[in-house]
Amino acid sequence: MRGMDEDSGVSLLVLPRALRQATRDVVHEMFDRLLSSDVTVTTNAEAQALLADQEDTEALTDAIQRFVAIATPVARIALRGARLTRIPWVLVASSAISIGVTVRNGVRELQAIAALISRRFEQETGEAADTALVQKLTLELYLRPRRTPDVSQLGLPLAALARRWIVSGVFGRSTRAKTKKALEAVERLDVVSLSERWPVESRA
Repeated sequence: MRGMDEDSGVSLLVLPRALRQATRDVVHEMFDRLLSSDVTVTTNAEAQALLADQEDTEALTDAIQRFVAIATPVARIALRGARLTRIPWVLVASSAISIGVTVRNGVRELQAIAALISRRFEQETGEAADTALVQKLTLELYLRPRRTPDVSQLGLPLAALARRWIVSGVFGRSTRAKTKKALEAVERLDVVSLSERWPVESRA
């Protein structure tokens, strides 16, 4: 939509604590299911194929619904109060459905990225990667695939993830192109260096 880019849309959203927690729940449940599954992704092509799998997404329905229930009024308030050019009312009215679709797609995208990252660590180091590090790298690459992931801090960019899903959902923007760039970035990661730079306290 003209007159609005993703960054300006993101800046409109003030996220309540409950929404940050709902985002955390979606992410953590997704990782827990991935780690307990027998999913193995060894190449970018296999990760792309995983994007079409809806089984794990369906298992996260409750967590996704909680996210959507909290995110929808946040998005509607932001849209109604925004000084933007010609925002069709249908965007506001259909925001719950569109955000839900985006989050479900987003979960599959995160799973594909995380699975490929995990495999890279196993191949390069001979052992499983620290779970918290995989989570950190997955979200960093999902949100900013062109940047070198910042692993100097433990915190996950949950607010940025929530904003990405809300804005992309409301405005009908696909996140798949950036996900493909993230998967390409995974193949370029220096996983040994990242492990060494990962804070020691996280490994306790």
